[in-house]
Amino acid sequence: MAGIGAPDDWRRWMAREPAVPVRCLTPGPGGYLHRFHDTSPFSPSGRYVAMTRLAAEDRLPVPGDVAEVAIADLESGAVRTVAHTRGADTQVGAHVQWGADDDTLFFNDVDTATWQPFGVRLAVSAGTRQRLAGTVYNVAPDARTSVGPSLVRIGATQAGYGVVVPPERVPRHLGAPDDDGVHVTDLGTGATHVLASTAAMVAATFARDELAELAAQGGGGFYGFHAKWNPQGTRIMFMLRFAPARPNARWLSNVITMNADGSGIARAIGYRQWMRGGHHPNWCPDGEHLLMNLNPDGRGLRFVHVRHDGANLRMLDADIPGSGHPTMHPDGVHVLTDAYAASARAALPSIHAHADGTTPLRWIDVAASRERELLRIGTVTAFTGPRDELRVDAHPAWDRDFRRIAFNASPDGTRRVFVADLATIVGA
Repeated sequence: MAGIGAPDDWRRWMAREPAVPVRCLTPGPGGYLHRFHDTSPFSPSGRYVAMTRLAAEDRLPVPGDVAEVAIADLESGAVRTVAHTRGADTQVGAHVQWGADDDTLFFNDVDTATWQPFGVRLAVSAGTRQRLAGTVYNVAPDARTSVGPSLVRIGATQAGYGVVVPPERVPRHLGAPDDDGVHVTDLGTGATHVLASTAAMVAATFARDELAELAAQGGGGFYGFHAKWNPQGTRIMFMLRFAPARPNARWLSNVITMNADGSGIARAIGYRQWMRGGHHPNWCPDGEHLLMNLNPDGRGLRFVHVRHDGANLRMLDADIPGSGHPTMHPDGVHVLTDAYAASARAALPSIHAHADGTTPLRWIDVAASRERELLRIGTVTAFTGPRDELRVDAHPAWDRDFRRIAFNASPDGTRRVFVADLATIVGA
């Protein structure tokens, strides 16, 4: 902890001379994280930041662990716990997200009598909870619906993003089930339904030779992973993975898109493209195209731009390496991203954390083919789990005006949430 200073000093973070003003929102007890790079943890007014505080940082979560739903007040500096939940996992917490105003939060919980997850609508000021029949993964721009995969089944391919339940409660798939897929929850009534089944997505987008290739893997099944509304609320992106039945086999990822009503199912990125290297697709501001890290020419990860139906895939810059969790600024020119620590994840040429364990936040001008390191900060902890489930990813995420970002870090070995003000460089 040498050189970090007392907790009160963290309100203004100056280590390694950041290029933008930075402050820590959680300088006291640790264990905090915001949700993900593709949703804003900032409230509609911009005053508050929503977070999850994990039950523990020195072990993996177990079914029934109680985590906290917390809010940081950017005006007063206060952090307060507003709810408790048994529905959190290590990378995205309880999927805490704002509704249409500063008094409405959504998150997930688990009924430990049945081990069924459910969403919660919380009135912050009154402390009242409405239990939803469905779960919360990605709240639509109008805050009326949420879209997502099954939070119980998501862990079948990768831990950290759903809810933690006893292993025997996780269904195992053979082929493409018709009772799972893109789940939509009405955040007003709480009702939920499968908008597009896994079977329908596979039938609409996979060629016969691909299905034969997957069948030759010795069996296995399709599972949903990430899901996200586009900024206009007119389309959905859904990551669909095939998990071979044999132990330790690599899952095969695809990016599926569709209209808000489930029609127009298409595949933007197929598993054959993804196998060469890739991760973290995200909507571009126009709602028509996707941004992601991909290895299109064999030289390593690059930021690519592709239409929602897979057309017109191109590199944004042939020479700037991809990395981390990218988002495109609404100006269509700048990309914000972080980086992974050097590990097994770094098999392809890319940008990774510095040798001292600090992670860069990168600001990339793809029109001018140049980038700037906004800051670097520690993201290393003593225990990351047997499969990196407890690693700290910065997940830089914008506020609603695209002037500030929130990000995760662990400069003293415990999870903390920070905010950086990019007002002086946005558009530069």
